[in-house]
Amino acid sequence: MAKPGVRPLTGWLFVAPCALVFAVFTLWPMLFNGWLAFQDYFIAERVAAWNDFANFVTLYKSATFRLSITNSLLMLLTVPIIQAGALGLALLVHRKLPGIAFFRATFYLPVVITVSIAAIVWRYVFHYDGMLNWLLTAIGVFEPGHGPQWLDQHVPALIAVMLFAFWKNVGYYMVLYLVGLAAIPRELTEAAVLDGAGPRARFIHITLPMLAPVIVLCTLLSTIAALKTFQEVLTLTGGSGETVTALYFVYNMAFSGFNFGAAGAAALLFTLVCLAVALVQVRVMGRHNPFRRPA
Repeated sequence: MAKPGVRPLTGWLFVAPCALVFAVFTLWPMLFNGWLAFQDYFIAERVAAWNDFANFVTLYKSATFRLSITNSLLMLLTVPIIQAGALGLALLVHRKLPGIAFFRATFYLPVVITVSIAAIVWRYVFHYDGMLNWLLTAIGVFEPGHGPQWLDQHVPALIAVMLFAFWKNVGYYMVLYLVGLAAIPRELTEAAVLDGAGPRARFIHITLPMLAPVIVLCTLLSTIAALKTFQEVLTLTGGSGETVTALYFVYNMAFSGFNFGAAGAAALLFTLVCLAVALVQVRVMGRHNPFRRPA
């Protein structure tokens, strides 16, 4: 109910700037992409011709497109790994120890480093004669001179992208978990200690339940980031080693192959895949689902 003298239109005026930005930069591109998926678009002439489902047939016959969807879904394997690593780091640096602020800043540092600059360094790490193969050879995992070509073979290159994504993003979620840990009432922990609960029992019965909303948030954000993997592939492998992801496929199809219709169709299909993944997550979240209506 509006206050006396305040018209309902006033609320819409406050919402209008955000709604306008959303309509121009999100809603309109999505609608245009849906239209483009059924067109042959000629950028030089700036004309389009309706082609029914020809773009989708092209994608159906494309082994690269199927591989890109598979790789994007495989990137979801990084979600639990990143969450476990971020929570572990948060528990580690949450303690009040001398110099702990230094370690917090160090773990967060990769987040603020530009992806392109970080990828240049990591190329040398993953090089055949790089640091990673030297380390694995030193500890006896591989024979000298028999290390994998990390950035040129499918599975090693995809693992390299996952390791790079873990290193780049784990600090971001560590900060979110630190905020969640700071919000846990100290009285609960102190009461559990008085009742004789050990560290493991306190973690399972107090820390994890209290962190459930933060875990849900971090899982959603990391799932979106995993499905949107693009910069890592572009700067680290350039799509070599069969590491092409769905967004990289769309980018390459549009701006290298200049087939904007097929790129639009690929983006539309991948959007449906993302919606399916989101639906599964929403159902799994249970009572911590942020979209669930209160009873």
